[in-house]
Amino acid sequence: MGATVGPVFVVNPNSTLAVTEGIDRALDELRGPKAADIHCLTLAEGPPGIETQAHIDGVVAPLCRLASDLEDEAGGFVIACFSDPGLTELRSASARPVFGIAESAYRKAAEGPGRFGILSIVEASVVRHRRYLDRLGLLHALAGDRPVEMAVEALADDPAASLARLTEVGKAIVGEDGADALVLGCTSMAPFKDDLSAALGVLVIEPSQAAVSDALETLS
Repeated sequence: MGATVGPVFVVNPNSTLAVTEGIDRALDELRGPKAADIHCLTLAEGPPGIETQAHIDGVVAPLCRLASDLEDEAGGFVIACFSDPGLTELRSASARPVFGIAESAYRKAAEGPGRFGILSIVEASVVRHRRYLDRLGLLHALAGDRPVEMAVEALADDPAASLARLTEVGKAIVGEDGADALVLGCTSMAPFKDDLSAALGVLVIEPSQAAVSDALETLS
């Protein structure tokens, strides 16, 4: 028999437990008897939401420390923040495969027959997304990127209002920008994936699912 593969540790770098719980529920469909265990963790040192460059920079060191503590038992790591904070650093420090949810989601979306759009948290995120897509060579596949202008905590606190706002902005990305698929630009949006897909009539990609799928395929 082959060696037992360690779990995939999915680390939410913000400190909002409700966001981690939403990610955990979104990953249920990937869990199975033959799959590596999927463990979702919250970075206690992180801010309530990662919305600025300072937030991104501030979680890199504690994220790498946490991964170092888990290195011996881990099969792989997923950084569950759409900014992919610490992805380069953790890949350099760890002997395990490391996945960023934005990178995985972008690559999956770019495989589609058309272009994709991004539902962002705030306007400042849009510039970071375009810069990242350009580095990945995928900017040509972007139809549009629009912010919902809601804080991470607000998305988790008021589901009905959040779904209404996400649907409103999503309709603009699909109808006006011409997107054939949508990428959810924050892990706090994970609980709304299926409702959004039904309301908008397009594929909606939840980035944590995309990254964990990549991790499980690598470890299989």
